[in-house]
Amino acid sequence: MASYTRVLLSGSTDGLPINVTGTATGSANTIHTAVSGSASFDELYLWVSNTSASDCTLTIEWGSATDPGGLLMKSVVVPANCGPTPFSFGQVLNNAKVVKACAQTTAVLNITGFVNRIS
Repeated sequence: MASYTRVLLSGSTDGLPINVTGTATGSANTIHTAVSGSASFDELYLWVSNTSASDCTLTIEWGSATDPGGLLMKSVVVPANCGPTPFSFGQVLNNAKVVKACAQTTAVLNITGFVNRIS
């Protein structure tokens, strides 16, 4: 029988929001690095908030920044002064794949969430 353990996002400090400071793929912030190996999975639940008075575009790199299939979302506009808005409802990763985020403007988007580790 599978076991589920809730863990913090690896890119977060003590469960605090991750401030998206990167503005391009090369400077994207790590949101989470998935569990190693293929026997277990990380199920991610993520929310984004916009703290500015202007809309901001969020780009998520889901497992790869170079493979077009690795971009879960690109050009997702987060409305101005937007509270936590869900954008990942249990997408799964393993094999130490990395989820990263960048935005068109630095330090206005925050990402929160958690991981259900399934083994």
